[in-house]
Amino acid sequence: MEMNGEERIAASRDVVWAALNNPEILRQCIPGCQSLEMISDNEMSAAVKLKVGPVSATFKGAVTLENINAPESYTITGEGKGGIAGFAKGGADVVLREDGAETILTYDVKAQVGGKLAQLGSRLIDSTSKKLAGQFFASFGEVVGNAS
Repeated sequence: MEMNGEERIAASRDVVWAALNNPEILRQCIPGCQSLEMISDNEMSAAVKLKVGPVSATFKGAVTLENINAPESYTITGEGKGGIAGFAKGGADVVLREDGAETILTYDVKAQVGGKLAQLGSRLIDSTSKKLAGQFFASFGEVVGNAS
């Protein structure tokens, strides 16, 4: 599954970059996130509870920041296991571009699921993924824009 988009955020690129690297802000914005903790400069552990169609599960896993080009871009990758529900893994290339006093955040996401989740069908997985990504970026834009 692939998706991309952009979000205009009412904050400077440096403020948006700092927020993208702040586990507390990310935890607030990730739908269903129960915990997100830094375990090194570019690694976090996470627990996220999600419901996809009839399947509800808590995914536990790791998130890694790669290809870091501060304050312009990075790649965020993650893999989570949800027990009997299966697994989810993927990544997103995130780019920040200044536009006056605002920042345009663009993202290109690639993800895959396996196990029970994969049996739900690609249309349900795609629509749920797009909805969750939309919720994250809208929430992120709101939190960061209101903080600056």
